[in-house]
Amino acid sequence: MTFSEENYLKTIYHLTTISDSEVSTNAIAEKMETKASSVTDMLKKLAEKDLINYKKYQGVSLTEKGSLSAKMIVRKHRLWEVFLVEKLDFSWDEVHDIAEQLEHIKSEKLINKLDDFLDNPTEDPHGDPIPNANGQIISVEKQLLSELNENQTGICVGVKDTSSEFLKYLNKQEIALGSKIEILSKETFDMSLKIKVEARELTISNKIASNLFVKIV
Repeated sequence: MTFSEENYLKTIYHLTTISDSEVSTNAIAEKMETKASSVTDMLKKLAEKDLINYKKYQGVSLTEKGSLSAKMIVRKHRLWEVFLVEKLDFSWDEVHDIAEQLEHIKSEKLINKLDDFLDNPTEDPHGDPIPNANGQIISVEKQLLSELNENQTGICVGVKDTSSEFLKYLNKQEIALGSKIEILSKETFDMSLKIKVEARELTISNKIASNLFVKIV
């Protein structure tokens, strides 16, 4: 596959993880910031390679071959993110763009050795699951912080928004994976939350809470 084909396949995969229905051409175009006509051309190429099921005006779904291929791209991306954070001391808001380049490396042997070198991690620095060499994913039970009620406590296990801006905000607030977050109160007007993170108290917006995944403890 070309880099462009891999990027499309990965995008379709990500869209299928947040929706039970088939992925629309417009959704792909919006995600990739391109024209719907360009998407249609690429979908035809992917369908010819038996990577997707595609019928005009009926949406897109991954074939078994396409799903595995997409998971391997995601696997490479997330393993490189772990490597950059754990071994090269990059911060979690710096690694996405670099991993976008590294994910296109073709060597399966290199990626498997990288996986072993990192002690076979199951999550990337943002809490997203890493597929193993067979495409299997260990899912973690989690929910959004915004869904918790007063006096409930959760451990931060991931972020929905992986943008550099959001991750830098979390750095300023000293919120990271593993942080213990207690809901002290919730405003009915705007659903903002007063929370306790470790020993500190602060107020966060509903938008922030809606982008933090936690595991209830």
